[in-house]
Amino acid sequence: MASVEETVASFERNIAAQTGRTVAAWVEVLRGQGLDKHGQMVAWLKAEHGLGHGYANHLAKRALEAAAPRDADDPVAHLFGDDKAALCPLYDQVIASARSLGPDVEVAPKKLNVSLRRRRQFALVQPSTRTRLDLGLNLPGVAPAGRLEASGSFNAMVSHRVKLAGPDDLDGEVLGWLRAAYDAAG
Repeated sequence: MASVEETVASFERNIAAQTGRTVAAWVEVLRGQGLDKHGQMVAWLKAEHGLGHGYANHLAKRALEAAAPRDADDPVAHLFGDDKAALCPLYDQVIASARSLGPDVEVAPKKLNVSLRRRRQFALVQPSTRTRLDLGLNLPGVAPAGRLEASGSFNAMVSHRVKLAGPDDLDGEVLGWLRAAYDAAG
């Protein structure tokens, strides 16, 4: 039986596959509309984009979660101060994608980043600037190319880095690298 997290991740993959937009991209679309009530968002998504009630309801919920300030008790709240708060939906999407890889993914917040581990660390997520998340990946034996950069001075705990500025940057190529890092850590 699938866990709740696995079921939600599968549902969100279906949204992306059927609509052509990730959940994080839909959250940005909703944010641009200036709507602040769940029912308004659901109605707008159904009327303007022809989404079914289930998808519209889920997207409205995610948009409201992204707009809410992080609780001070949230172990990653300190990473997203006022100047980096806009990165929270992208961070949430990265974490959901990582958790969808398997039930053994451990999310471990640190002082400057969030470590993603299986038997050992396979990735980390860090809000490096107010407009960019860095996704560090452990990909032994993989040559850097294109967006997949050598980690360099970014972080010695990973071999590669991918810069993510928005939901469109978390595409199939990046998710493939994340999957490869997860597989290599098993």
